Amino acid sequence: MQSDALQDLLQIPVPDHPALVLDGCRRLLGPNLYGPEPGAVGDGLATGFEPDLMLQVWVRHTRDLLDGLGWTSTPIRTRAFEGGASLFFPAAVDQLFTAAFIVEAAWYYSATDLLCLDAIPRDRMLADLGRIAAAEANPALAALVAEAARRGIDRLLDDDALTLGHGMGSETWASSDLPPSPDWSRLHDIPLALVTGTNGKTTTTRLIAAMARAAGHVAGLSSTEFVRVGDDILDKGDYSGPAGARLLLRDKRLEIGVLEVARGGILRRGVPVTRARAAVVTNVAADHLGQYGIKTVAELARVKLSVHRALAPDGVLILNADDPNVIEAARKADAPKAWFSLSSDNVRIRAARSRRDPCAWLDDSEIVLSDGRSEIPLIAVADVPLTLGGAARYNIENVLAAALAARALGLPDAAIKTALSTFRSDPVDNPGRANEFNVRGARIFVDFAHNPHSIAAVTSALAAIPTRRRFILLTHAGDRSDEDIRALTRGAFRFRPDVVVAAENPKYLRGRQRGEIPALIRQQCLDLGLPPEEIIPAESPSQGARLIVDQLAPGDIALLLVHDERTEIVALLSV
Repeated sequence: MQSDALQDLLQIPVPDHPALVLDGCRRLLGPNLYGPEPGAVGDGLATGFEPDLMLQVWVRHTRDLLDGLGWTSTPIRTRAFEGGASLFFPAAVDQLFTAAFIVEAAWYYSATDLLCLDAIPRDRMLADLGRIAAAEANPALAALVAEAARRGIDRLLDDDALTLGHGMGSETWASSDLPPSPDWSRLHDIPLALVTGTNGKTTTTRLIAAMARAAGHVAGLSSTEFVRVGDDILDKGDYSGPAGARLLLRDKRLEIGVLEVARGGILRRGVPVTRARAAVVTNVAADHLGQYGIKTVAELARVKLSVHRALAPDGVLILNADDPNVIEAARKADAPKAWFSLSSDNVRIRAARSRRDPCAWLDDSEIVLSDGRSEIPLIAVADVPLTLGGAARYNIENVLAAALAARALGLPDAAIKTALSTFRSDPVDNPGRANEFNVRGARIFVDFAHNPHSIAAVTSALAAIPTRRRFILLTHAGDRSDEDIRALTRGAFRFRPDVVVAAENPKYLRGRQRGEIPALIRQQCLDLGLPPEEIIPAESPSQGARLIVDQLAPGDIALLLVHDERTEIVALLSV
C-alpha cells in the first residue's frame, strides 16, 4: 500500500490539552540517536504533570500495545529532557508506519489516563493497529533488506522505493514491485563519507569531494545548497537530509560520495545510510536548541555523534579533539576514532600517536597526517588558500578533518594535497563561505555564517587582517530569539567594525514585524560602544551591500554576512 494511503488508515483523537502535548511522532528510516535500527519516536511535553510520571505511563501503555500486537521482544528506549521525554522503539522496515501509529496510540492512552478522560476500548485500538500492520506488511522488502545486510550491501529506504548499493553499484525498485532475486553481482557500495557538526559541514563536504575529484573519480555531494555529481548540479536547495542522500546515491555515474548530514535530518528521519567508510564531526555548539526535545549542547552533541552508527564495520569516526562537547559525546561512540587538532600537544593526539592510531594535527605551519605507521607533513598552511594564510583557523580544522576522511576513503595523499592547494574560498569552489572580492582596492568577504559560533570564527579570522576601516553587514532571520540576535551581534564585534549596516531580511521575517531585527542589532551595537552615526539601516541585504560598497576606499575591508540575495550581491561585487 502507498505511504499516503497508510497515513490515512487511522485517526487517533489525541486530547488537545496544554498539560500534555505530543510534540512530534516520526519514522526513523536509518541509524539514529537511539540506536542503529530504524524505528519510530515520539516527543512528549508535560507542562502540567511530572515528566517522570508522564514517561512511566507512556512506557506502560506502549508495552501493552506492543505485547497486544505480538511485538513482545521489541525493546523500548527513552530519553528524558527538561519538561518532557522522548520514546523510541525499533521496528522492521515494512512496519515503520505501524510503529509510528503505536507511539501515537500509546500517547493517546497516556493522556486519557492522566487527564481522567474516557478512552477508546483497547481491543478496538489493537484491531485498528493490526489492520495497519497487515496493510503495510511487505515481506519482499524485509527479505531484500535483510539479505543485503548479510551480503554487506547498504540500502536506502524511501516511502515508496528501495535502493540497494550506492551510485554505480546501485539499483532502485518501487516497493510494490520488488524483484524476487536481484542480480547481486551487480550491486555494491561505493566509498562514502558523512559530514556533520554545527559549523564547517558544507566546506568539509566540498573539500572531500574535491579530493576525490583530484584523484580522478566521479565524485558527488549532497549539502545544504545543492546535490552535485561531477560537474552536474542535480538540484539546488537544502539537501542535507535523506532526500539529498537518495538523489545523490541513486545516480549511477557516482564513484565516491559525500553526504552533509544535518541535525534536523538525523532527528526527523535518521541517518539515511548504514555502511559509510568515514563519518566526520567538525564541532558542536549551541544552535537550533529546543527542537525535537534537544534542549542542551550536550544533547545536541549526542545527536551529531549518531553518525557513528552509520559506519561500515571498517569505517572511521573522525573527531575534533579541540572540542569538549565532541570529546564528551564520543565517550559512548563505539567505533574506531581518528582525532584532529590544531596542536600536536593535544592529549588525544598524543595518545593516538602513542597507540599508532590515525590522526592529524597542525605542527607550527604544516598539516601533518599520521596513518598510525608513518607521520607525513602533507602541506604548508600558507599553501592552502582556504586558510587565508593561516588566519582562518576554523578552516584549518576543516582541512584536517577532510584529509582524514579522504584517507579513510582510500584517496592518495597526492590528490589530497592537490585539492588543498587549489580549492579556494570563491563562488565556484566554496560559494557563501568567506568568498573574497576586490572593489576599488578594498577587500570584501561574503559569508553565510548565521550562528554565534560561526560568526565568531569568521570575524576573528578577518580581524587579523590589517586594514584601514572595517565595515560589516548584519542581518538575521526572525525565528531567532532577541537574545540570539544580540549574541550574534556581539560575536560579529570580534571583527572590530568601524561601520555596521543593519539590514532587514524581508523573506525571513518569520513572524517578526519589519524593523524589529535591525532595531535589535542597532541597540546592541550602541551598547557595545559604536557611535550611532556609524550604524546604518538598510531595507534588504543587497541594499545594505551597496551602501557599504559606495563607501569603500583602498585599504578597507568589509564582511557581508548574508542569508539571502547572495546572487544579487555577488553580481554587484563582480562588476
